[in-house]
Amino acid sequence: MRVGLAWDAVGPVEGGRGLLDLARSADIDTFLVFDHLINVFPRQAWDTGFSYLASALPSPDLSLEFATVLGNFASLAGPVRLAVGVTDPHRRHPAVLAQTALTLAQFTERPPVIGIGAGAQENLSPYGIRTDHQVGRVEEALRILRMFFDTKGPYDFQGEFFSLDQAVMDLRAPEGSVPEIWVGGNGPRMTALAGRYGDGWLPSDLMTPAEYARRLAVVREAAVVAGRDPDRVVAAGGVPILVAETDDAARALTGAKAIRYLALHAGAAKWREYDVAHPFGADYQGLSHLLPHRLTREQVEQALAVVPDELVADLAIVGSRQTVLDRIGELVDAGMRLPVLIPVSALASPAAAGYAVESVAWLAGRLGSDFGTGR
Repeated sequence: MRVGLAWDAVGPVEGGRGLLDLARSADIDTFLVFDHLINVFPRQAWDTGFSYLASALPSPDLSLEFATVLGNFASLAGPVRLAVGVTDPHRRHPAVLAQTALTLAQFTERPPVIGIGAGAQENLSPYGIRTDHQVGRVEEALRILRMFFDTKGPYDFQGEFFSLDQAVMDLRAPEGSVPEIWVGGNGPRMTALAGRYGDGWLPSDLMTPAEYARRLAVVREAAVVAGRDPDRVVAAGGVPILVAETDDAARALTGAKAIRYLALHAGAAKWREYDVAHPFGADYQGLSHLLPHRLTREQVEQALAVVPDELVADLAIVGSRQTVLDRIGELVDAGMRLPVLIPVSALASPAAAGYAVESVAWLAGRLGSDFGTGR
């Protein structure tokens, strides 16, 4: 049982260094950074009425490039594993991703993690990057990465989207530091790819324990079919937390605009479970299709006005530290072995941010001691 901590890699790098220091002092296993060109928050509605963070960040889109950040953090990480969660093979050719990971492995104590996902529209469409056959491109990229990490070249590959012709990748990781590939995604094709090619599975959506167990079974079955040990695929997952001193105080945080906005990341199908039509349309598929920089302030305000309170509470684990611990424990019972904590309550206020940081350390300690050898 291990614990991870995520940073959105937006704004001053000192904020990330501070969280990495927290990860080291709290014996957190993995420090993960996001990879975005455009942030998930709407720039046209970005002000202190939306989030207090706007007073220090003039734009929500001050997104840092993940490889430069992780390279800078390598000398500070010590035993903490560094990860990107997740990048995609649409903006970066798989050979470039392999070189990035193998280079990072020269500087880190532990093997770095390259998380691969199908890609979000916000990072692709505005920049003219193709968005067709996203999962097909991911599969070919994973095959190429496995070749680079596991075999010696020169490499030949002929796929529908990528090709290699006597390609060279002589850069090797130090002994015991071969980069790990974690596959993001919740759908059946991506979960199967995690089992077939990945060293880890990193779904981004918070699921019920039963749903997590069902999808993890798909990962493990795919690993078995591919002749791989299913227990060697790290069962991870992003775990957003809204934590406060009491359950009632935590639920009150769901009223903050920046936190309510997270409900707009859920797709129309999820909203229908609450008998509410999604303001972005019946076919809206969620965060991967969101283009936040195109939203007007009026659109954001109108959408926030119809967000179901129950939905906000279901997209994160909401409660006191003990409640959050118990809920994560249910995911552990379902098979999760590396919850990556995302302290979204830090969006609400400076006081909430301070309590969230303290709670991450508390949760990491309790998760390690309570579940380190099984429940």
